Amino acid sequence: MDIQQSIDKILSGERIQGEEFLALASAADFYQLGFLANAVRKRKHPEPMVTYVIDRNINYTDICVSACKFCAFFKAPEDAAGSVLSFAELAEKIKETQALGGTQILLQGGLHPDKPLEFYEEMLRFIKGFGIHIHGFSPPEVCHFAGLSGLSVREVLIRLQQAGLDSIPGGGAEILSDRVRQETAPRKCSADQWIGVMEEAHKLGMRTTATMMFGHIESMGERLEHLTRVRDLQDRTGGFTAFIPWPFQPDNTVLAHLPKTTAMDYLKMLALSRIFFDNIDNIQASWVTQGPKIAQLSLFFGANDFGSTMIEENVVAAAGVGFRLSEQEIRTLVEEAGFRPCQRRMDYTLVSRER
Repeated sequence: MDIQQSIDKILSGERIQGEEFLALASAADFYQLGFLANAVRKRKHPEPMVTYVIDRNINYTDICVSACKFCAFFKAPEDAAGSVLSFAELAEKIKETQALGGTQILLQGGLHPDKPLEFYEEMLRFIKGFGIHIHGFSPPEVCHFAGLSGLSVREVLIRLQQAGLDSIPGGGAEILSDRVRQETAPRKCSADQWIGVMEEAHKLGMRTTATMMFGHIESMGERLEHLTRVRDLQDRTGGFTAFIPWPFQPDNTVLAHLPKTTAMDYLKMLALSRIFFDNIDNIQASWVTQGPKIAQLSLFFGANDFGSTMIEENVVAAAGVGFRLSEQEIRTLVEEAGFRPCQRRMDYTLVSRER
């Protein structure tokens, strides 16, 4: 395939198809992809602004029956080291987040075998008492709750929403290809189930994000399958606010023998994502896995959002990655790259700086 035709389509604002994506992935020059992604980014976001959110990633439990091969965080149910956060611990974390200007809690946990749906409803109501946005429970968790309760996904989502759930993070997507999922996380929800949870959430008026963890056993074709599933759902619902691609961190996992994704491969995949998603406005950089300097470069490879300050982050840290950035450090990095930093909420409305 002549990739020049694809390049012309991208620069004129037209959608590329799967075969064009694969051709660009295999044949386009690294800097060419960066140029194209930056052009798309500037078309969608002509103002030189980079957004970020102040939040805390609270993992309410590390006990999990899924035992995903790529996870270094979980504890098996029989492991005495596993724990569930108390409401007192939750309160302390939320108060600290709010004191730092945080606007939301990213609430996720392992697939606990014993907790009923009422436990999660009570937790949501408790957190909501602090008047903070709850961005919580990724699709595998929702499917797990449905399986344990005997309710449909829609019924579970309605109950969670009524208890205080505001939006849903895109975790647990990994690669939305069932071959990959069967090999790495056979106990986790299928690709269709992941999409199904997000579609039901969008129908109920909840906004969500989408992620992709790449760089393990998947092929480029399977990455395309993932992107296509997300883009097709966005065509139907328009419910995704952002897409976050991040590279698998192998240390301390069953897949520790796999090589780490290079910074160039990360930036290439980021650029390809920006080019492919003509219908998702925001692409997030992954400083948590890549560090601050590559995150700065991300802003020229399609990213317009610096993600979260991550006051607390446990899952990636368990895989041996320990980058930490304060709000001021994020603002300085963005300014040094030539952009204006702006704090946002989950839905990308901006937060006033007067505090």
